[in-house]
Amino acid sequence: MNTESKKNKVLNFIVNTLFDIIGGSFVAMGVYNFASAGNFPLTGFTGIAMIINRLTGLPMGLMLVALNIPVGLICSRILGRKYFFRSIKSMFIVSILIDYVAPLFPIFHGEKMLAAICTGVLSGIGYGLIYSRGSSTGGTDFITLSIRSKRPYLSIGNIAFIIDAIIVAIGTLIVSKEITGMIYGMIIAFIVSTVVDKILYGLSAGKMTLIVTDKAHEVAEAIDEATHRGATFLKGQGSYTEENKDIVMCACSTKQMYLIQEAVKEVDPKAFMIIMESSEVMGQGFAKKVI
Repeated sequence: MNTESKKNKVLNFIVNTLFDIIGGSFVAMGVYNFASAGNFPLTGFTGIAMIINRLTGLPMGLMLVALNIPVGLICSRILGRKYFFRSIKSMFIVSILIDYVAPLFPIFHGEKMLAAICTGVLSGIGYGLIYSRGSSTGGTDFITLSIRSKRPYLSIGNIAFIIDAIIVAIGTLIVSKEITGMIYGMIIAFIVSTVVDKILYGLSAGKMTLIVTDKAHEVAEAIDEATHRGATFLKGQGSYTEENKDIVMCACSTKQMYLIQEAVKEVDPKAFMIIMESSEVMGQGFAKKVI
């Protein structure tokens, strides 16, 4: 391994650790400072351990270890050893933050709905930051990301919501038997899944436009001057006139789309533009996928 590769590896480790600390801080505050006061039904392996504890009397801590180790080892075959060890590091950091850092801050004792919203938003931000660096906090995260690796068309937030909703529902029926608690738990699970998806996919979201014009090269030059974005030329044919048409395709950020619209209007006022939402844009000039 050359010196440059070593530097990149060390830098990547430092950045990943910083994301673990920042993300873990959000998770710790959400769980300890807001969720604990609201006494909400727990999700993930903690919720499963609580259910087993009520049914069998076995210690929750022991159940957490017993659940995490085999599931982690099984899922590491799907997700890879690097991911498994990154997750172990993330779990360790988050655990320390929950036990030793979060207690330094005041616990929220206000309205339960506000506590539920804050729990969902803070936890979602934290999990999203950790996931974005190719890691997890263990537990049902292993299952969520293993399912995602086999079904990549499903979003991480949607998978996590389904798993957490099932755990909350079972936990409510077995442990608390309070429908109100289950509703709060579902609200938290939904907010977490939504925020996680926004963190993972929303940050790299953008716009895409298809421009049908007789001045394709001039339009592409105008787009480049206005936004420094490249474009792709496509060939089309009008269904009514059967005339050959030039189509300019361009992906950009949401803010740049206005500049592109103005540039196209100036070059060809008669151009036909189709503007679409792009949930994720990858490649040169855009976000890079973290592996």
